[in-house]
Amino acid sequence: MRTGNPLLWLGMVLVAGLAVAAVLAPWVSPADPNAQDILARLQGPSLAHPLGTDNFGRDTLARALYGTRTLFTISLLSVMAALAGGGAIGISAAWRGGWVDTLAMRLMDVLFAFPIILLAIGIIAVLGPGATSAAIAIGVVYTPIFARTLRAPTLLLRETDYVAAARSVGVGTPRLILRHVLPNLAPVILVQASLSLSTAILVEASLSFLGLGTQPPTASLGRMLAESRNFLNFSPWPAVFSGAAILLAALGFNLLGDGLQDRLDPRLERDRC
Repeated sequence: MRTGNPLLWLGMVLVAGLAVAAVLAPWVSPADPNAQDILARLQGPSLAHPLGTDNFGRDTLARALYGTRTLFTISLLSVMAALAGGGAIGISAAWRGGWVDTLAMRLMDVLFAFPIILLAIGIIAVLGPGATSAAIAIGVVYTPIFARTLRAPTLLLRETDYVAAARSVGVGTPRLILRHVLPNLAPVILVQASLSLSTAILVEASLSFLGLGTQPPTASLGRMLAESRNFLNFSPWPAVFSGAAILLAALGFNLLGDGLQDRLDPRLERDRC
């Protein structure tokens, strides 16, 4: 019997480490992320600037810490919004069935027909660039994923004996869903949320790289990559460290989601025994 999943622990360590760095950014940052020092432009790592400086002389470590904070905030808010909206749609559609299910799923199919990044760009084109617009766009494009993911198990739970027994004693639909359905959907929600956070991080970084997400002077890892790409021959450090932060964040949530799926899926649990 296998007693542990090293990839799950690695994902937890990566996510926890970056989350702590993001939360403590105002206290552990070595400098103001927006403070410019033209005389210290494009410097390599040093005691004064542990990760070097960018083309405006701003401290790369400070910008990376605050950029990670921005990345986590937008990604978490957007995925939580998608979970709330998509989960409500998927569970309601499965529970009601009939034309409600058909209409809701066809609307989700329409959203699924668009590539994620193109749909996000289209939404931002309407709302205007900015961090709030990026969060809304990511939340909208991930809503059908949660709707589809939660609809299928809800269809199965709706026909279980304990749900039928609860109905027979007069338990109302809201209480039935909150007390009997959602707890059984928790493993699915945890896994899908972790995997969605992994890709939401990449989408947010992509939007910021294109200039559609977080706007200056707010620190953003995607914008750090965009600003430093013209100076790779002189000083690659801002691009290297901002790219590494994005990679580790996405990898951490990906490993966490895979590890949770391996741990919480009863079929995989039987395979381990």
